[in-house]
Amino acid sequence: MTWEILFIFGLLVFAIVSFIWERISADLTSLTVFGILLFIGMLTDSDALPTLEATLSVFGNSAPLTIAGMFIVSAALERTGAIDLITGYLRKLVKLPYRGFMFVMILGVASVSAFVNNTPVVIVLMPVILSLSREMGVASSKLLIPLSYASIFGGTCTLLGTSTNLLASGILLDAGHAPIGMFELASVGLPILIFGSVYLVLFGNKLLPHRETLTSILSDEERKEFITEAFVRAGSDLHGKTAKEGELLKHGIRLLEIVRHGIAVPGDPKDHKLQYGDRLVLACRPSGVAEAHSMKGIAIQTELAEGLETIATDEGALVEGVVAPNASIAGLTLGEINFRQRFRMVVVAVHRKGTNQRERLSNLRLQAGDTLLMMGSTASIDSLANSDEIIILDRPRVPARSLRVKMPIAIGTTIGIVILATLNLVPIVSAVCLGVAIILLSGCMKAKDAYASVEWSILIIIFGMLALGQAMDSTGASLLIAESMTGLVGQFAPAHLQNVIMLALIYLITSTFTEFLSNNAAVALMVPIAIGIAATIGVDPRPFVVASCIAASASFATPIGYQTNTYVYGVGGYRFFDFTKVGLPLNLICFAVTVAVVPIFWDF
Repeated sequence: MTWEILFIFGLLVFAIVSFIWERISADLTSLTVFGILLFIGMLTDSDALPTLEATLSVFGNSAPLTIAGMFIVSAALERTGAIDLITGYLRKLVKLPYRGFMFVMILGVASVSAFVNNTPVVIVLMPVILSLSREMGVASSKLLIPLSYASIFGGTCTLLGTSTNLLASGILLDAGHAPIGMFELASVGLPILIFGSVYLVLFGNKLLPHRETLTSILSDEERKEFITEAFVRAGSDLHGKTAKEGELLKHGIRLLEIVRHGIAVPGDPKDHKLQYGDRLVLACRPSGVAEAHSMKGIAIQTELAEGLETIATDEGALVEGVVAPNASIAGLTLGEINFRQRFRMVVVAVHRKGTNQRERLSNLRLQAGDTLLMMGSTASIDSLANSDEIIILDRPRVPARSLRVKMPIAIGTTIGIVILATLNLVPIVSAVCLGVAIILLSGCMKAKDAYASVEWSILIIIFGMLALGQAMDSTGASLLIAESMTGLVGQFAPAHLQNVIMLALIYLITSTFTEFLSNNAAVALMVPIAIGIAATIGVDPRPFVVASCIAASASFATPIGYQTNTYVYGVGGYRFFDFTKVGLPLNLICFAVTVAVVPIFWDF
């Protein structure tokens, strides 16, 4: 074992630990790995380590460009309302019993997800499913995990179904093998869809927890409060006292925010001493409005002579929303966003990965998938519902009428991409790029919106892991892993079962990586190893690559392995082990189906 191999193994361990630990984001971890490889490649004269030019050659892989293009195509389908076609379809089925509705929902969502990126499908349908669950009298937690899982089922059926399939196909192509066909994966994806659907329909109601979103369990009286803005009068006894010391918080009145000199005071407003002229944002039940008006030391209606604008009192409500995948507010604190002034809403709590964050909210950096409990006026909620920053969960987003007329163009473009790629008339990257050009030229999307729809963090992860995979190959680390695995299997398994056992082993390792790293990182690391194993034992790598693709997509046992799981995690009020309870048997089903089906359709 050379020092180069040890160095690359150290870099691999760093990446895996960082992905699991999550002290820094996954894309920053990948960027760090990529930067180290560039730096080492520039400084070292070792023939084993990839040179600067070799590391940069990962940008020549067609898969990331194809993935970026499909993000844009999927966003066009979402914005023009094409994904909403399934909404009306589901609304007609609310009178069905739970199992009947579940079965039809899974098949419908999987059909759409086979050709559209999973995340927008789930994002668009989450508010719809929440609404339908109330109509059906079923807890939303009985439907949201199946919604995410259904989108994953669809992704296993086609090349376009998920970015992992496109990435694996690109790695295969770079290794000198034929790329994955448009419907090649359906041979194993369709059985997974069938068995997975039957499992969820038969056992989902028993295994899925009975939980509701926070706002859905509040009464109408509890959900509604009046949001009142008041000023601290000149000469008020409140000056120099906290709200609690000044007995401001009696009668169910809550202090949401202090605005001083036009800027929100950071931190918990209850801990700050008030000053003359402070604008106070108060929330109270309808019964507490009179008390707010009669309190000494504050002015609800302010005289113009004081030089302060008139204060409004609006009826407000508590609503839940999810930070959108490409939101510009992700990575920023509420203070940096100036959330109250920008959206006219107050964040009461943030739900992230099974825990409620209520303390020091002003210093908490928002992440895509965070569930926010917010309070605001009806007008503010309506305005926020039309933004691209936060998805309000109690109302579906309605695309602009001007974009709805472009729906046939978006759908036709997607069908064209599928036909061109299926018939192998042009490489899929060419078909996708042409499709993106048509979408932009036809006005389905503006260029700036198209660029914003690309999940750049995923592309950074892909490039970083491609570079690491290339380094493992050039140093011999991949070969060492391949030889160790084949030696281990050859030592303990009968000769006629070795290929199948190796297939199972590749699936299990990829599946484990996916549950705790990310699906794209798992594929970028495991597909080169799978190709190396096939070369070592002298068989076709395709069965191993297909197993790796399916394992990377079939992520059900944790809420962090797949982005759609992360989104429904907070919205459905789930706990971490709810996914393990429902998803681990499903992981085993997918494993059994893959190991049984792949040798039938792909020869070793």
